[in-house]
Amino acid sequence: MSNKYIITIGRQFGSGGREIGKALAESLGIPFYDKELISIAAKESGMDAEVFKNVDERATNSLLYSLSMGLYSFGSSFANNSELPINDRLYILQHQIIKKLAEEGPCVIVGRCADYVLKDRDDCVNIFIHADIEYRKKRAIEIHNVQKNRAEQIVNKTDKVRANYYSFYSGQKWGFAQNYHLSIDSSNLTPEQAVKLITAYLEIKG
Repeated sequence: MSNKYIITIGRQFGSGGREIGKALAESLGIPFYDKELISIAAKESGMDAEVFKNVDERATNSLLYSLSMGLYSFGSSFANNSELPINDRLYILQHQIIKKLAEEGPCVIVGRCADYVLKDRDDCVNIFIHADIEYRKKRAIEIHNVQKNRAEQIVNKTDKVRANYYSFYSGQKWGFAQNYHLSIDSSNLTPEQAVKLITAYLEIKG
């Protein structure tokens, strides 16, 4: 069955990765997690969700120092990291939450280095959604209400932030083909067609 997998989705800004992921989850009848991870992290930590929202998928420069000082490990509880920057605290929380959600069963998780967090699982399928710059600029303007004269700058800047986040916390290159099972150019597909493509891959994978 195609709905037995934990599916992670990396995405370029404006590529429609969230929309495709949500449609996929609905098609397979499994839970979907994107911004929902912020709400869960806020609830578990007692922090304001708005505080986490402002640093979501943004790297800090303190984590390596924190690791070297032995302040925490990813497998431990949330204790002992209250002194860390918000970025690191959110990453650690989301790391733990993603692992817990994967243990609960099949789901779709967007971003947050989920493919890296779940790298040791054999029931995880990693997908990357990309598109050409003109398509993404158009979507940024129409869907994200980005000013037309700043669209390309914002698209590229957002991708750079995501790439830095992924590289910092995983040590791997964001969007690099070998990190994913399937890479899809969404600029030539409707979300429904993308879902059919992914579902076909899942069926072939078994």
